[in-house]
Amino acid sequence: MTLKSFFEPSSVAVVGVSREPGKLGHEVLRNIIEAGFRGKLYPINPKADEVLGLKCYPSVKDVPDEVELAVIIVPARFVPSVVADCGANGVKAAIVISGGFGEVGPAGVELERQLVEAAKKANLRVLGPNCQGINSTSVGLCASWPLVRAKGPISVISQSGTILAAI
Repeated sequence: MTLKSFFEPSSVAVVGVSREPGKLGHEVLRNIIEAGFRGKLYPINPKADEVLGLKCYPSVKDVPDEVELAVIIVPARFVPSVVADCGANGVKAAIVISGGFGEVGPAGVELERQLVEAAKKANLRVLGPNCQGINSTSVGLCASWPLVRAKGPISVISQSGTILAAI
């Protein structure tokens, strides 16, 4: 396995999109669109038919095409099952933006253990949980916030969202 599915995916499912501007699930989807992502984009929301002009699917399992990367923005308690769904659908990589894991105490530690177990079982590479996402300007993918469009000769990988935001 390589990291190509994170940085150059041919298709992305955003799990947990929202119809409400200002909510993280809405803003991340909007940023992917506005950054000019050139691959296929699949919003996932079981209660919406459409968000930002794109057809929604109830689950990753309902997407009729291959999904290479899943961006997960759902409450922590749902993440392990979403990761399992991703594995069952052949997703290669997942970015878990959702928080509420090891950083919140014993219950979160257990959820994180379940997330890792589901990812291993699915042979799925995971970035996160509780991360700011990824910005890969070479393919127009800004699966993060705020929207960053500038291309340049520098790459940054940061464990800390605060440090990354300061840069």
